[in-house]
Amino acid sequence: MSYGTVSFRSWRVVAIVLCALFLAVVGAQCPATGTEKGDFLTVDKVEPDFGKLKGRWLRPDGGYIIAIKDIDPGGKMDAAYYNPRQINVSIAKATREGGTLKVFIELRDVRYPGSTYTLIYDPKADQLSGVYYQAAIRQHFDVFFVRAK
Repeated sequence: MSYGTVSFRSWRVVAIVLCALFLAVVGAQCPATGTEKGDFLTVDKVEPDFGKLKGRWLRPDGGYIIAIKDIDPGGKMDAAYYNPRQINVSIAKATREGGTLKVFIELRDVRYPGSTYTLIYDPKADQLSGVYYQAAIRQHFDVFFVRAK
């Protein structure tokens, strides 16, 4: 075997390896098709697990109740508030920031002109805690809710 034959084979191996690498890089950057129709595969966003927030929550210092009946994947909550009668809930939403579940509730009713709860769920204590803003007197109060059994 002559030097020219070895050199040609070496270049051919290098060319094949370079082609394989090129195809691997290009293939990784192109979207893959997922069905016979040629639809693109999509990775669904991981939906936050808001299920832990559902239930009746009692504020022990006054008997106030937040009832969270349902939460859609976007965080919109079907919630009610009682003191002891039902107070209109104008906004109720849940969000996730990192590993933290948050709840925001705005009340619009007589003596509740935009009062809000901004709460964080503590999974270890199974509690909602945060701040209640009483809009009528413009004051903030630290509060917490426990799950009502």
